[in-house]
Amino acid sequence: MIDFSIEKMRKNNELEKMAIRSNRHLPRMQALQHAPIRNHHPTLSPASSANACGRERAHSRKAVMTAPLAIAVLKLAHAGDLPLPAAQSAGAAGLDLAAALPPGETIVLAPMSRALVPTGLVFQIPQGYEGQVRPRSGLAVKNGITVLNAPGTIDADYRGEIMVPLINLGSDPFVVSHGMRIAQLVIAPVTACVLVEASSVDSTVRGSAGFGSTGTRSGG
Repeated sequence: MIDFSIEKMRKNNELEKMAIRSNRHLPRMQALQHAPIRNHHPTLSPASSANACGRERAHSRKAVMTAPLAIAVLKLAHAGDLPLPAAQSAGAAGLDLAAALPPGETIVLAPMSRALVPTGLVFQIPQGYEGQVRPRSGLAVKNGITVLNAPGTIDADYRGEIMVPLINLGSDPFVVSHGMRIAQLVIAPVTACVLVEASSVDSTVRGSAGFGSTGTRSGG
């Protein structure tokens, strides 16, 4: 019994010494837990590091915005003297398409008549994109001239001449001449899809309401 008590006292003393050593390090451990995280970059302070990252992100955005999609265009003989379609302002989405007619020829569109107007251009649109042929707002408002199937679609695998179907919805004849900008072309991405037959579709608040079901007055 005496030996057992002595051994127990020795073990208790050792545990107390360990507790004391642990308590000595506790304030430093607590301080480390609450210490702020510092930037240990060898050359950049936190502010300059943030500025550098901001400049890098801005440069990346600028590179993405200014990298145009390259599209091969073949000019046919009757468009040989015409420039390639181009945007008319820095922020314009469309490229103006011009009529390419034989020398001395014009196309006269009587009211409510329509005609296919050649452009003399063949596009090689990359896969994953399409060309959309849209009316020009000025011709539509001032003369009633619009693209009959607007927006017309140019598929990526089409290799024929771009022809623009114009219609005159105005009250006066309209003359199309060589080099006249008659429509605009917008290149847009296409989302490929696969249709899957289903036995039902989910329901919505709108349901099948359409064709003017919301009325014409704004604000309800």
